Amino acid sequence: MPGKIIVITGANGGLGRTLAQRFAGEGETVVLLGRSLAKVKAVADGIGAGALAVECDVTSPDSVRAAFAAIAEHHPRIDALINNAAVFKPFLLEEATDEQILGMLLTNLAGPILCTRSAIPMLNRDGHIINLSSESVEEAFPHLTLYQSTKAGLETFGTHLQHELANKGIRVTTVRAGPMMGPDTVPEMDPMAMGRFFEEAAKRGLDLMARGVSQYQSTTQIFRMLLDLPPDVNVGVVRFRSRVPD
Repeated sequence: MPGKIIVITGANGGLGRTLAQRFAGEGETVVLLGRSLAKVKAVADGIGAGALAVECDVTSPDSVRAAFAAIAEHHPRIDALINNAAVFKPFLLEEATDEQILGMLLTNLAGPILCTRSAIPMLNRDGHIINLSSESVEEAFPHLTLYQSTKAGLETFGTHLQHELANKGIRVTTVRAGPMMGPDTVPEMDPMAMGRFFEEAAKRGLDLMARGVSQYQSTTQIFRMLLDLPPDVNVGVVRFRSRVPD
């Protein structure tokens, strides 16, 4: 049986890269989307056969259309779209710049919507759209109002899109994830912003240092399970939390 064709956004690093590496290693064909072609191409080159790198800025409708047109030249039909690309930066809304607000809204919410719109005509029956959300939508994390709102909107989008696509046989799943990292993870948060974030979290009774952090490689098992669901099974939402191993 031929492998699946899986499109992954934000595949130049982190979870997206780890998913691409795992799926390609298991015989699937992966299409890596990223804003920097050089970065996703480096990942694709490292994977080798079965990986295609395509430049895509998910915040731009024209870039998304061009990216999926490029995918169609190689793979007219696909089996899955994993909307992984996202921006995570804590800040207070009153202090936010226009770029911070628009960047997060466009990347975290509009981006998955734009990619999904382009992917729907290409998805096979029994195809799958997987949207990555965050445990923060239901927890009182500080300085994440806009991030939480974009992820909550993404969850609502997935819930209602499932009904819209039911007659096409396309499944839609939200994965609500806890914190993750990999062996080469480098914190991207400004040290001052990080300090304020941890300080305010402590005031709310959240000891972030005591919370577990899952490894990217471990969490890929959840996505593998979802892509291997039998045709008569649908999973609307998966929630997972990190834990501290014994």
